Amino acid sequence: MPEFTYTARDISGNKINGQMTAAHEREVIQHLGSQRLFPIEVKGKQEQKSFSISRGVGAQQMAAFYSQLASLLKNGVPLMRSLKLISQQSSAPQLKAALEDVSARVEDGEAIGDAFARHPKIFNSIAVNMARAGAEGGFLEDALERVSEFTEQQADLKARTVGALIYPIILSVIGTIIVSVLLIFFVPRFGELFDSLRARGSLPWATEALLGFSHGLKSNWLIILLFFSALFFGIRVYKNTENGGRVFDLIKIKIPLFGGINQNLAVARFCRVLGTMLKNGVPILKALEISSRATANRVLSAAIDNAADSITTGQTLSGPLSKSGYFPATVTEMISVAEESNTLDTVLVNIADGLEKRTSRRLDLIVRMLEPIMLMVMAAIILFIVIALLMPIMNMSQAIS
Repeated sequence: MPEFTYTARDISGNKINGQMTAAHEREVIQHLGSQRLFPIEVKGKQEQKSFSISRGVGAQQMAAFYSQLASLLKNGVPLMRSLKLISQQSSAPQLKAALEDVSARVEDGEAIGDAFARHPKIFNSIAVNMARAGAEGGFLEDALERVSEFTEQQADLKARTVGALIYPIILSVIGTIIVSVLLIFFVPRFGELFDSLRARGSLPWATEALLGFSHGLKSNWLIILLFFSALFFGIRVYKNTENGGRVFDLIKIKIPLFGGINQNLAVARFCRVLGTMLKNGVPILKALEISSRATANRVLSAAIDNAADSITTGQTLSGPLSKSGYFPATVTEMISVAEESNTLDTVLVNIADGLEKRTSRRLDLIVRMLEPIMLMVMAAIILFIVIALLMPIMNMSQAIS
């Protein structure tokens, strides 16, 4: 059971601090009352660390939870009973513990959205705000169903993207290892063999360049390793700064080949989150605040925040987004038409669907192009090494003949 810390006053008004193990806050309050103590504050120890039991739960598990909870509510099962049933059946320890706490808080009269918000590593801001809107508007089951669909779609998209890039990454890593082994351990053995040719100045330039590069790599590998380690560490530190994060986020959407993919995926996330939340009655300013963070890109988030500020002054959403230059013209035009026809929530979800499909096809095409290109680059490097080593041997054979 969780442990709670409490602050209370006795009949004389003296402040008393203590700790207690209990199932939930209500039990602590009842126990203090039985001792004629008046509770001032009761806090679970986990809350001091933002409920530290959680390392997060998989997106597919969360999608299944939202879907199951929505299904139970639609079939007339009360919320408290639904939460307890799912908690008992859950195989994920983090989710199970979080649901037990949520169930206890809802039983004490706390809104489900507020109970979700106490577990930010389990329930993200989208689920929290849509649960709040659904509970207030009387459509909690529909809101949870849409959260389930959104969570599952994002998980599938992430899995497809990662799956498409696994083979090129493995290929590049293996290729780098093979070439490094050749240059460090294999090529230097030919150095002594070619010393006489080098002394006469008849060593081919390709062989001279290869031996020089190999010798430098073998002699200075520690310095090179330390240099790249320091460079990597410095880039990571700079990336974690506000200015560095903006620079890297800008690079991510401007870099050739993959920039358009990153930009489209970020815009698709924004459109899907905003459209889903608007469908569930979340006010547009709150929905924009949450959806701007869903882009996971500071540059796009800043453009969306500027658009939100413009909305407060009576302007449209599409205008500032178009002026920012970070949103495709087709997207801003469709948003403009949707604002005029009052169908923004539906159109945004359709935009997200279209962007994700086009981006997925483009990513598949790029990956299919990358595989032969990387194989050709590796083959060219290895071919250069082989030719550079064989040329002096062939020259010596001709001289002997």
